[in-house]
Order: sequence, then C-alpha cells, then structure tokens
Amino acid sequence: MTQKQQEQQEHQEHHGGARGWSAARKGVWSRLRFTSLRLRLVVVFGLVALTAAVSASGIAYWLNREAVLTRTQDAVLGDFEQEMQNRAGALPERPTQEELQYTAGQMANSSQRFSVLLIAEDPHGLTVYGSSGGLSGFSLQDVPVSLREAVNERQKITSTNQHAYHLYWQRIVAGDTPYLVAGTRTIGGGPTGFMLKSLEPEAKDLNSLAWSLGIATGLALIGSALLAQALATTVLKPVQRLGTAARRLGEGKLDTRLRVSGTDELADLSRTFNKAAEALEKRVADMAARDEASRRFVADMSHELRTPLTAITAVTEVLEEELEFEGGGIAPMVEPAVRLVVSETRRLNDLVENLMEVTRFDAGTARLVLDDVDIADQITACIDARAWLDAVELDAERGIHARIDPRRLDVILANLIGNALKHGGSPVRVSVREESGAEDGDGSGGDHTGAGSTTGGAEAVAGEVADDGTEPGTGTEDGGTVIIEVRDQGPGIPEDVLPHVFDRFYKASASRPRSEGSGLGLSIAMENAHAHGGEITAANAPGGGAVFTLRLPRDVSALMEEDTENTENARKRTGGTSGKAGGKSGTRRGNAEGDDR
Repeated sequence: MTQKQQEQQEHQEHHGGARGWSAARKGVWSRLRFTSLRLRLVVVFGLVALTAAVSASGIAYWLNREAVLTRTQDAVLGDFEQEMQNRAGALPERPTQEELQYTAGQMANSSQRFSVLLIAEDPHGLTVYGSSGGLSGFSLQDVPVSLREAVNERQKITSTNQHAYHLYWQRIVAGDTPYLVAGTRTIGGGPTGFMLKSLEPEAKDLNSLAWSLGIATGLALIGSALLAQALATTVLKPVQRLGTAARRLGEGKLDTRLRVSGTDELADLSRTFNKAAEALEKRVADMAARDEASRRFVADMSHELRTPLTAITAVTEVLEEELEFEGGGIAPMVEPAVRLVVSETRRLNDLVENLMEVTRFDAGTARLVLDDVDIADQITACIDARAWLDAVELDAERGIHARIDPRRLDVILANLIGNALKHGGSPVRVSVREESGAEDGDGSGGDHTGAGSTTGGAEAVAGEVADDGTEPGTGTEDGGTVIIEVRDQGPGIPEDVLPHVFDRFYKASASRPRSEGSGLGLSIAMENAHAHGGEITAANAPGGGAVFTLRLPRDVSALMEEDTENTENARKRTGGTSGKAGGKSGTRRGNAEGDDR
C-alpha cells in the first residue's frame, strides 16, 4: 500500500469515526427530544405524580398545621382564662403594684408556661402594671393595638351575650418567632390581663413535617419517573419493532414479519402489519410475475416477428426495385398498393426493432460499447446517413471528444433530429458546447446513476464494456459535460404535452392515434441518455420552436465504475438477473421514431 493510499484510508477512517459519533449523538437526541413519545410519557407521568404528591402533601400539611396550632392554642387560652378567673379575679378592684406583680408571676407558673401582663388602677387612681418577667419582660408595647382595642371594648349585654368583655387572641411574628397573644378583662371588675405564648416548638414541628412531606414528594416523583420509564419501555418496544419492520419493508425486504404475543391493541396492530406485509408481498410478486411475463411476451413476439419480417422485407425490397425500374412488370393499378406494402413493412420493421430495444432496457441487459468519438463528426455522420444535410444546420466545433457509445449516441441524435424535422419543420439547428466539471455542478447535468429512468437505466450503465482496444479516458478530458441542443422552427410543444413527450406511445392528440412513428423514439432516446448517466430535457424557445437539450458526461467509463457495485446490490435485492445481449462497435443507422406531438 502506497503512502497516498494509507493517507486516504486514515482520512476515511477519521471521517467514518466522526460520522459514527454524530450518528450516535443524533440517536440520543432523538430519544430525548420532546417529540419523543417516551419522553412525553415520562413527563406526563411525572407531572401527574408531582401534582398528586404536592396536593396530598399540601393538604396533609395544612390539616396538621391547623390541628397542632388549634390544640396548642386551645390549651393555652383555656389555661389563661382559668388563671384569670382564679387568680386575677381574687385581686381587689384596685390592687397595688406588688399585688399585680405577685399574681402575674403565679399565673406564669401554670402548666403552659406563658408570659403574663396585668394592668389595673391602684387605690390612688394611677395605672399600674404587673409583668411576670419583671421590668424587661412582657410589656404593653408587645400587644397589637387592634387586640388592645378589642379587649377594652365593652359589649352590649343581650340574651345571647351574657358578658360585657370577652377573651380575644391573635398570632404575631416577632424576630422570626411566632407568638400567640391573648387578652381579656376580669368579669365583675378587676385587672386587664394579657398573655404571650411562644409557638416556636410548634413551628419547628411543622417545619419538620414540611421537610418530611417534601422528601416524600421527591421520592414519589422519582418513583413515578422510574415507573413511567418502565411502562414506556413496555409500551414502546412493540412500536419500535413495528417501526424497524416498516423500514425494512420500505427497503424492499417484503418477507419481514413481526412476532405477535398477547391480545392487546399493540398485538392487534402487529397482526395487522403482518397481514398487510403478506398481502403486499403477494401483490408485488404477482405484479413482478405479470411484468416479467409482459416483457417476455414483448421480447418473444419481437423475436418471432423478425423471422417473417426478414422474408417480407426481402420481398418488399424486390418490389421496390421493380417500382424504381423503368418499364417494370408492376401494373399501374397495383403500384399504390405495392408502395403501401413497402412503407408499412418498413414501419413494422422499425417498430419491432424499437420494441426489442425497449425490452433490453426493461430487462437491464442493455450495455454500452464505449469509444472515443468526436461529437461533431458523429453528428455529421448521423445527418449524412439519413440525407438530412439540406435540412439541418450544424453549429459544432471539431475537437470536442467524449468517451461514449457511438451507436447509442447515433440513435439519440436520429430520434431528436427526426422528431424536429417531422413536427417542427426545417431548418433544424443542432449546436454543441461543453461545460467544465465546476460549471456542471449546478445540478443541470444528467443523473450519474440514471435516476429518473423508469426502465432500468441504472442496469444499462452497469453492463459490460466491450474491449475495443482503447484505454479508458483516451482522448478525453476528465470530468465535464457535453451539451447538444436540437432546435426546430415549428410552433413549439403545448404546455400540457411537455411533461409527457418522453412517455412511451404517448399521442398528443386523440384524433391522431396513428402516425408514421411508433411513439417510442423519444423514450428510447431518453433511455440511452440515462444509460450514459445523462439527461434529455424538452422546452420551448423564447423565439418559437421546440428545443431538446441532451447532456452527456465526457467520460462514461468513470461513472460506470462508480455505479457497478450499487447496481449489483439493487439486482440482488430485486431478484433481477442480467442477461447477455450482443453489441457491435461502430455506428449504424438509427431509427428516427419521434413521438407524435
């Protein structure tokens, strides 16, 4: 292996690795993108689980919070109310500072351990305060104004309201610590009492509960995601198998079937797919058999007709010589009939030849016999062989060489020029130009693989090349395209006819089902162009008349080497076999069987 080959191999391996990594990355992204059914299932399951867990946790937290706070609040308020009745109610109507202070301390030593503030008027009419925490303890400034106003507000005595003053409470937050504040007045006269109870233990318990519920919610979310993943795998695995089977079926592997297990909807879908694949395989096999039978019939019919046609052609040639010979033995009354027989025999002979050529393309047995030719000389020979020199103008410089099949190029030119003369009228102008490989990269050139041909152009390209004693590429330049334009002076092609001019047996007018041509000429020309990796296009010129443009690569042999392996693989997939068809190098007179416009 040379150094250059080693460098090329390393370059290919590097690009192959990069392509593999890119494909793997795209595969992962395809599984993760939101359009993936798996991801949507996981997201939906996660959202449902999150919603359920958050709702349950929120309700549980709210219920527990209310229960804890209500229980603590009721116990504290009950104890405070009891202390106010027992201890504060035992004080005189105008107690002293010391009495208030002592009573507040006793009230704070109850089971609930809250701070107490007592307010009253002493015997001298002055307002005195008694706090359980001393001078730096619970003070009146710690009580909300709204609560103080509610406690001191005298209520009207009614049948439903037996007391003028009631117990009021309020929750406040001071320094990030929650408190319960309550106040009331002694029934029957006496001091006003306020209570302050810290709810920090209950807040800590509620925070612990919130953290526990949050952790439970997170675990529920993770569990739901894992469950959704497992369920998605169970549900999507048959779908993935179905997608793989569908791709294999699209690749032409009609024997693809799915293994069916279960009785659910996915199993019914797999059974439906198997039935559809079986029906498709049977239908394709029937169509292939009918197509093969049709091609065989046309081929056999063409071969069978050649034997009697040979004899008939020999007789018509004798009759034609008698017609041209002065003083011949054919009576004047019989002469029109003889001329009709001669004309129709030639037409039938051309039709049989065209049918045989079409069957070769359909069967994939058509092959190219390459040679280095001068395009201008080839066109001149085609025109001269058919006596079209007076009706055709040639605009071509000598020296434009191409490695192509000269016989098939002659057939293409004969059909294009003959079609232009028949339907467009003379003079017909044939021009030739060439394009380099860079200019040909705009997509205007022919399809190298024969794509677009419906009759086996790729098989034709893959045929064997006869050994004509020349090296590939001799006399031609690598790359580039040869463009041949055939333009007539007629009215042009109707727009509704343009897409069908290369169809077999297409007639532009139903009122003229019969014409001198077989309707296969342009179709055969297109097949020959595809066999070279080229293309023929039809259009109307701006100044009037139809323009047929033939594009052929300069060197067909290089294209054949590139397409041989792909064509052989296609034959193996479709079960096609390559027959052998004889071919002779050189140029023969082609049939100008232009389609009827």
